[in-house]
Amino acid sequence: MLCSLKGFCKFISVERGIMLFMIAMGAAFLIGERVTLFQAIYFGLVMFCGWSGVDAMNNVYDVDLDVKSDPLRAGYTKKLGRLGLWISIIFFGASISLCMITGVPLALVFVFAGILTGALYSIPPFRLKQTIIKPLVNFSVGAVPILVVAAFFNIFSVQVWSLMFLIGITTAVNSLWEDLADYTSDFDSYARTMLVVLGFKHGLYATIVMGYCLIPLMTLVGVLFQLNLLYFFVLAALVIYMSLRLVQNRQVLFGGFKDNAESMFKLGEMFAKDFVIIAIVQMTNLMLSGYLKYQPALLF
Repeated sequence: MLCSLKGFCKFISVERGIMLFMIAMGAAFLIGERVTLFQAIYFGLVMFCGWSGVDAMNNVYDVDLDVKSDPLRAGYTKKLGRLGLWISIIFFGASISLCMITGVPLALVFVFAGILTGALYSIPPFRLKQTIIKPLVNFSVGAVPILVVAAFFNIFSVQVWSLMFLIGITTAVNSLWEDLADYTSDFDSYARTMLVVLGFKHGLYATIVMGYCLIPLMTLVGVLFQLNLLYFFVLAALVIYMSLRLVQNRQVLFGGFKDNAESMFKLGEMFAKDFVIIAIVQMTNLMLSGYLKYQPALLF
């Protein structure tokens, strides 16, 4: 049963769903201000279901590629068979139904746009995830939750557009980090992702540099919304953690690639996992800081 649960979590890419859940909750607190915890969770569920459906569909169509990058997920997906697509459709239906309850047409439009983008992301012959514009597509992963919440409250201020832009960039860069673990399968399938185009070593360096470029963007989010010191403290802790990881592995990072290619690939996989954890922690930090700013006590 534990193996089945783990396989299902991988099948819907639950870590990305959690990240989207936190982004939507954080957006609800920052945009709606006096939003209750129940309302924020509601928006989180809309996005969790929507993007779980997208990721489930993605894994159904990429099952042959996942054999190398994630054998456990590939095995579980093959075991599901056609049920995999039905699970994706159920999640889509849940997301759309929850959004329809709001009675806000524009919010529903944004949810549909996110689902359509997700379909183009994975379904042949489009398969945008295997092209160099993949980060632009993943921009929508962070942008859609912000737009859905903004539509519900009918607030499209400069702060809201800035938040959408900054979180969108964050999820776009996060997609490049995830490519580190998928490099072998992408290369063997002749994908044209940025990591394949640049080559693994240069691509790894590029993802690290882009990761550091997110620091001023995340700092700007805190400044724009006047978040508390906890937000900046957690952000600084994440930067220190990642920097220490880079220092610990400096010999592999800056050694000759041909001599330690296997070690470099393993390091990329490790960083891919680290980056996912960092992204989830930072989005949770954003959500919690937004909650603490406007909700001094639990409000349901």
